Amino acid sequence: MDSRTFLGLQQTHNPYRWYLPVQRKLCTGGDFLYGGSALGAAISALEGATGRNVIWVTAQYLSYARPDEVMDIDVIVPVMGNAITQARVVGRVGEREIITVNAALGDREFPITAQFETAPPAPHPDDCPPWEHYRRDFETIHNFMEERVVKGRFGNDLDGSLSDGRATMWARLPQVIDGVDAATLGVLGDFVPRGVGQALGLHAGGNSLDNTLRVVNLVPTTWVLLDIRVHAVARGFAHGLVHMYAEDGTLMATASQSCIARIHKK
Repeated sequence: MDSRTFLGLQQTHNPYRWYLPVQRKLCTGGDFLYGGSALGAAISALEGATGRNVIWVTAQYLSYARPDEVMDIDVIVPVMGNAITQARVVGRVGEREIITVNAALGDREFPITAQFETAPPAPHPDDCPPWEHYRRDFETIHNFMEERVVKGRFGNDLDGSLSDGRATMWARLPQVIDGVDAATLGVLGDFVPRGVGQALGLHAGGNSLDNTLRVVNLVPTTWVLLDIRVHAVARGFAHGLVHMYAEDGTLMATASQSCIARIHKK
């Protein structure tokens, strides 16, 4: 199964019009479309409509799409250059705008490839404990992700003490076996809210306001190492960044976000 099949994204007779049935497996425990699912669908539609690979894509989350609704995805291409396409996506349910996305797509020949960030040390995923999600009692996106903790806190360790703002975990979508693509990274990159609770030492998280994915280098990998860095929490909002590495240490992408900080009810 590839990422488009997992998401259930469908193309119409118009190559620039797509639609996404909002299945419960794409939603959060709060009963709305997971931001990463929406971004992944937008990326897949952008790449499918233009025939080019995403360089960067930034999403603003405007409203909630609920299970059993259908989100229409319109791809608009103002500029199709020789090497780079500038495009955007608007996702709607009826007249309600859910997500707005801007993106650049393309590839260029360049004689140098270099990586300056390095992956944090991490045992193999099989040697790491599973993430203890506080809401696995619903058939949500979290039931379709597999997550293994490298650096994180659970239970009594969530004692309200602040950490260094860092958390690290392996993640994958077990059903997506045709390789990690940009759409998959869009789904897996929505993890700054997860880092909020780790940073604050609380059962906390957040609702994403945005996500900017910068795709560096896609290589074959089964697991993705997420290096989650919460920079600050202030004024009721949290801000942070996720570096996403392949199993061989290749930096595949970064994802930066702001979110509404929330403390969960136990």
